[in-house]
Amino acid sequence: MNYDREYSRAKDVHKSLSKDQQYKKLTGLCAGIAKHYDLPRLGVRIAAIASLIVFPVPTGVAYIVASVLLPSSRSY
Repeated sequence: MNYDREYSRAKDVHKSLSKDQQYKKLTGLCAGIAKHYDLPRLGVRIAAIASLIVFPVPTGVAYIVASVLLPSSRSY
């Protein structure tokens, strides 16, 4: 009997959230989030700008804290 699960053979098992240095505009935070969740970079950037307009203080604080705390990705 074969009990292999499809998720056990996933290629991105060790994928971690980090800032993307290759496609960065400001700090690479939006590009890193888009890469981690397999979303389009432009969509994440538009969502970040929209949330900055609607909720300026919480979004600004969250962006600054995340850009300080998240590590930069290594170039492969």
